[in-house]
Amino acid sequence: MCRRTGHNGRVTQAAVDNLIHLLDLERIERNIFRGQSPDERRQRVFGGQVAGQALVAAYRTVESGIAHSLHAYFLQPGDPTIPILYEVERIRDGRSFRTRRVVAIQHGQAIFHLSASFHEIETGLEHQMPPPQGIPPPDDLPDFATRNAALAEKLGDWYTRPRPIDTRYVGPNPLAKAGALLEPEQYVWMRADGNLPDDPVLHQCVLTYASDMSLLDTVTRPHGVSFIEGDVMMASLDHAMWFHRPFRADRWFLYAQDTPAASRARGLARGLIYQDGQLVVSVVQEGLVRTL
Repeated sequence: MCRRTGHNGRVTQAAVDNLIHLLDLERIERNIFRGQSPDERRQRVFGGQVAGQALVAAYRTVESGIAHSLHAYFLQPGDPTIPILYEVERIRDGRSFRTRRVVAIQHGQAIFHLSASFHEIETGLEHQMPPPQGIPPPDDLPDFATRNAALAEKLGDWYTRPRPIDTRYVGPNPLAKAGALLEPEQYVWMRADGNLPDDPVLHQCVLTYASDMSLLDTVTRPHGVSFIEGDVMMASLDHAMWFHRPFRADRWFLYAQDTPAASRARGLARGLIYQDGQLVVSVVQEGLVRTL
């Protein structure tokens, strides 16, 4: 397998291999699976990890079809020091559609709930919203380490932590924008920072993991606040995705985000994901955004 190299010639495959391992759940019973968390100092489990693992658990109980949508609720913060159990309920198995419900459990309590629907591939009508124009290509934009070098001391081990997803922001650095009132939209290039196997299921699960990154930050842009500066506390509340077309998560995709509303300590963010000019995934998330 060809190994991708990033800035300064560094090999970037290791973090992606760790992500693949993270998504490879252990089967405990027919409908019960166990997932682990990275050995990192975190206050809570990353929401994208739980969503990606839950989708893997659902897929392990489906014989055919591809996920076309998922709807999830983040119920409680996950404990990164212990495994997560995923219990899958087989809601329906039809000729064209299959439905699964997944509950993630820690300490005897549900921390996350996901419903996913799977569809046998069919042909039909085709249209899409066109991709945004005038967006700089990702290779012209700095990666995380370059973009945040001046903030390395403030970010601590969060700056040096291995990152399986390469993110390239268009416009101002979101971690250094406190005080700046920006438009309620942003554009982020993303890709797995290495090579993935050809399995389309894995690509969906990796993109589900990545889709929780940066989206809720869009809500803070019109207000000039930053969680890095301690202005706000944010947490994902729910998350919905619709998979329209095939894609590869290890090739650049553009995450076009906006925020239509924020009120009562909650904010709504939307994302359209494009690859090679095609709209491949739509995402909507609501999150808790408390001012401090």
